[in-house]
Amino acid sequence: MVLRNKFQAVHDLLNGVGTTMESNWKGIKEAINSTCHEVLGHKKPHHKEWITVDTLDKIQERRNKEAAINTTQTRAEKAKAQAEYTEVNKLVKRSIRIDKRKYVEDLATKAERAARERNMRQ
Repeated sequence: MVLRNKFQAVHDLLNGVGTTMESNWKGIKEAINSTCHEVLGHKKPHHKEWITVDTLDKIQERRNKEAAINTTQTRAEKAKAQAEYTEVNKLVKRSIRIDKRKYVEDLATKAERAARERNMRQ
């Protein structure tokens, strides 16, 4: 029903007198985008299940530092921002390594426990 109503609006726009190609395109684009958003919804970004919230926060901080590098005005500011980014990047990589190691160790522990209990379905 939603799709039919949206495309009826597009059809009405196209049949209008005195419209330009640009306005037709904007109308069609808006109708398709809004319909897709209503029907399909917004897709959330996917991240690996073993990455912790703390690491995700560090990744966001790294993105902010990278944006700061790109918006600096002088070379001195850029060098300072680059140094800050390098430090944050090291922290992110270290945190990701720790998270992944912990995740793999947990998987190994579960597998060992399942083998001891002779429960191979786990």
